[in-house]
Amino acid sequence: MGCAGSSRAKSEESAKKIRKPKPWKHSEPLTRTQLKQMRDEFWDTAPHYGGQKEIWDALQAAAEADISLAQAIVDSAGVIVQNADLTICYDERGAKYELPKYVLSEPTNLIRDS
Repeated sequence: MGCAGSSRAKSEESAKKIRKPKPWKHSEPLTRTQLKQMRDEFWDTAPHYGGQKEIWDALQAAAEADISLAQAIVDSAGVIVQNADLTICYDERGAKYELPKYVLSEPTNLIRDS
C-alpha cells in the first residue's frame, strides 16, 4: 500500500500546473538584444550542468511557448515541476534542472535597443 501512495503522490507532483513567473527586475536595465544573448548563452551551456539533453530541450521549448503549450511539453517529457514557474524541475531519474528567470520571462526594466 505504501508504494501506491508514493506513486500517486509522484504523479500529482509531475502534474503540477505551471504558471508564468512573477515580475522581476534585472540588476541593471537590459535591451531585448542583451536578453536574447543571455538566453542563448544559457541554453547553449545548459546540458553541461548535468541532466539529459532531451529534458533541457523540452524545458527550452516550454520556456519559449505559451503557458498551455508549455504545460503539454513538460507533461509529455515527464518533467517533474517543483516550482510552478519552472525555475526548479526534475526528470524521472531525479536530476535537477534550474532555470533562471531571464529565460522564462522578460524583466520589468527591459529597454528598447538603441
